[in-house]
Amino acid sequence: MKVSRNLYIPLIVIAVAISIFSNFGSNYDVIEILTFTKGYSAFNYTYLEESEWWRLISPIFMHFSIAHLAFNCLWIYVLGEKIEMIDGRITFVLIVIISSILSNFFQYYSQGPHLFGGLSGVIYGLLGFCMIIEMESKFDRYGLPPALYLFMVIWLILGFMGILDLFGFGKVANFAHLGGLVSGILFAMIYRNFMKKLY
Repeated sequence: MKVSRNLYIPLIVIAVAISIFSNFGSNYDVIEILTFTKGYSAFNYTYLEESEWWRLISPIFMHFSIAHLAFNCLWIYVLGEKIEMIDGRITFVLIVIISSILSNFFQYYSQGPHLFGGLSGVIYGLLGFCMIIEMESKFDRYGLPPALYLFMVIWLILGFMGILDLFGFGKVANFAHLGGLVSGILFAMIYRNFMKKLY
């Protein structure tokens, strides 16, 4: 397995390296360059005045606990391998970029400037994509159990209801999950109707 031919591997490696180097977000001096807005400033200042456009994506590399990192990296590995193998690296990269931007923006727009991060929005984007494509597939395209999609939606609902906080999961970026899911579904609809003609 060559790292260069499996783009989900570098994604995982970068997330692990940044999480460890920043002591899982405890060292703000390390992660400040990765936050969605510069120093909790306004969107316009960060992007239109300072032109720090990488921040649209960079929060996905920050994780705030070992469990947070391990869970997200596991799903990136599982889903990334399947999508790259079946749909190609370009499709995987596009889903990651689009779901990163949309999930981060959803979270920022709903809560304002605050510290958030993680690959879970991207995971929801990948799952949303698989779910829509799988619906019209005549065979078991990704080998994912249907219950997984149901669990994904239930987990999202529980997060918005505040139940996950009660069970000690900490602050959950619910709007990032929603943004990721929406982006994955929308991309799948575009892919299904237009992009497949290019392959």
